[in-house]
Amino acid sequence: MAGMRGVNPRQMQQAMRKMGIKQTSVADVIEVVIRTRSNEIVIPGADVVCVDMQGSRSYQISGAEHVRPLGSAPQDAGPAFPEEDVSLVMSQTGCDRDAALKALDAAGGQPAEAILSIMTG
Repeated sequence: MAGMRGVNPRQMQQAMRKMGIKQTSVADVIEVVIRTRSNEIVIPGADVVCVDMQGSRSYQISGAEHVRPLGSAPQDAGPAFPEEDVSLVMSQTGCDRDAALKALDAAGGQPAEAILSIMTG
């Protein structure tokens, strides 16, 4: 979309409204699962935007994904945390993914508390 550079976001929103396009964020997404014939694409803590255009809805999904075989149990039966929170805990403490997830779970999903618990524990 090279022609869209420099467009004022407010003007873009107004133009979209004039064309009957409405965008809304979907709150509190835990995970998005796309099921194919052979596997599942899982996006935990995804950012999801619903685009409503003339009665037709589309969903834009952003986030880190992983693929698991169809019918397999979820890798993490506990709560899903946004990938950026997991990455932040890992980068600030040098711990592995499992330790970051455990610390986030114990800290109620609060990255700062998870980092402190790893560094002081």
